[in-house]
Amino acid sequence: MNILLIGYGKMGKIVKNIAQERNHNIAYTIDNDKDWEGLDETKVDVAIDFSTPYIVVDNIVECFNRHIPIVVGTTGWYGRLKELRELAEKEQRGLFVASNFSVGMFIFNKINEELSKLMNTQTSYDVSIEEIHHTEKLDAPSGTAITLAETIIDNLDNKTNWVLYPDKGKTDSLRIKSKRIGEVPGTHTITYSSGVDDIIITHQAHNRTGWALGSILAAEFMIGKKGFYNMKDLIK
Repeated sequence: MNILLIGYGKMGKIVKNIAQERNHNIAYTIDNDKDWEGLDETKVDVAIDFSTPYIVVDNIVECFNRHIPIVVGTTGWYGRLKELRELAEKEQRGLFVASNFSVGMFIFNKINEELSKLMNTQTSYDVSIEEIHHTEKLDAPSGTAITLAETIIDNLDNKTNWVLYPDKGKTDSLRIKSKRIGEVPGTHTITYSSGVDDIIITHQAHNRTGWALGSILAAEFMIGKKGFYNMKDLIK
């Protein structure tokens, strides 16, 4: 397939390498507004976006206008997600969004879901999340941490929202602690703590390769599709 690669930072370069290993072609690379000039959408099958939270919505709309299905790995813009999802479904444009394209993280969140259901009756435990990423990551907490938190909130009666540590919030707030350290690709830890013990589960990414491969798998999945999709659709 012919890929429009939007964002050519560290992730973009890894996506390009893996795409070529899978015999795909990078038809165009967008790294600034001028790169859109002269782009022939008839030579593009799908777009993959790993840009920044500040420009990703414009990139999505640009792809919609050009009838290019787009896979979005950029996070930090989810306040506009509902609007863009509705637009994709109304105008029958292809939009695939994931806060994390790692298959391992998808499985980790399924474990998180089942654990939160089990812990709903264990009121002596309080739950919190810690996420660690590299210092270049712009959004905090990470989109993945928010996804994990929302899964917990959906299943715990005593948690109604999340707050960013050190704001302790109310007792019904799930605290997320965000750290930015060196070149850490991504580590997410969920802790249920009581006076007698802790229950801890952790997902630790070794590099960015899993996210890049997942985004390409999503791009392959999106060929010929219209509407909104996420990792549940891909894994299913």
